[in-house]
Amino acid sequence: MNKKRLILISALIASVLGCGRQEPPPQAAKKAEAATAAAAPLKVGFVYVSPVGEAGWTAQHDAGRRQLESALGDRVRVTYVDKVPEGADAERVIRDLASQGNKLIFTTSFGFMAPTLKVASEFPDTIFEHATGYKTASNVANYNIRFYEGRYLGGIVAGRMTKTNTLGYVAAFPIPEVLQGINAYTLGARSVNPKVQVRVIWTGSWYDPGRERDAAMTLIGQGADVLTHHTDSTAVVAAAEEKGVRAVAYHSDMAKFGPNAQIAAVTHHWGDYYVRRTREVLDGKWATGSVWMGMGDGAVRIEGLGKNVPQDVADAVLYFASEEASFVTGQTLCVNGGMTPW
Repeated sequence: MNKKRLILISALIASVLGCGRQEPPPQAAKKAEAATAAAAPLKVGFVYVSPVGEAGWTAQHDAGRRQLESALGDRVRVTYVDKVPEGADAERVIRDLASQGNKLIFTTSFGFMAPTLKVASEFPDTIFEHATGYKTASNVANYNIRFYEGRYLGGIVAGRMTKTNTLGYVAAFPIPEVLQGINAYTLGARSVNPKVQVRVIWTGSWYDPGRERDAAMTLIGQGADVLTHHTDSTAVVAAAEEKGVRAVAYHSDMAKFGPNAQIAAVTHHWGDYYVRRTREVLDGKWATGSVWMGMGDGAVRIEGLGKNVPQDVADAVLYFASEEASFVTGQTLCVNGGMTPW
């Protein structure tokens, strides 16, 4: 076989073999990659400041996480990290979640704001949602609830139920959302009982059941016969149950921990928001911004009214919490400076 013929045969073999493994056109390859990405579940991360328990701030956020999983099923893969202190540890955890491929991360405590923004600047293709803060970026939104709407109604119940005219309030930090709650609670109580005084003790921690209990006991010793709290555990309601006083629970219905003590619960509900925002990411419709939900959205409710609450008080509070009330529709109803039927 001469050399020229051998070259021709080799070229023919190469062309035949090559026909079996042609590379796809660049546009087709891009479409295939996009289809694969669309089929893969969206990885979603949550960061919690306190433990996931039966009730409290983190319990309500985790209920929202579970609602998200139930609503979107295989379209998402959801994980969480709890007991994350605000500060350097939060930054590390948020960065780890982003590094692990979570493309949507919810950070659920006020003190996570700076760490969230810092990590977001390092991961521009990841979307971050921060609860209760006030700063945004191109890939960072914030969301909050008008907690004070429920606080006002809780104050009405407390103002009618107190016999000593002294209400006790265990609070974590003097930040805006906490101060709004104290003010609204006081205004609600004084709308039905102008003699009410509200005593506040600061714990310096979102979650410290021991400190919360100590603060509750101190307030009871100072004459408070109705307690409430802006802290994450059930300790204040449990202390009220132990000492035979009353309590307005916060975050969750805590009647299980104070079946005789609880006269009302101001509860928070995050699930609808988590589902909606995650759907927006999946559909490519997410946009940054600030969202402030309220009673009209079902994000804050008054629940768990105690059996010892007079019927007229219960009826009035439930009316204000209903869709018929101007309190929910955004109109203003004032009677002697307060929203009250009395």
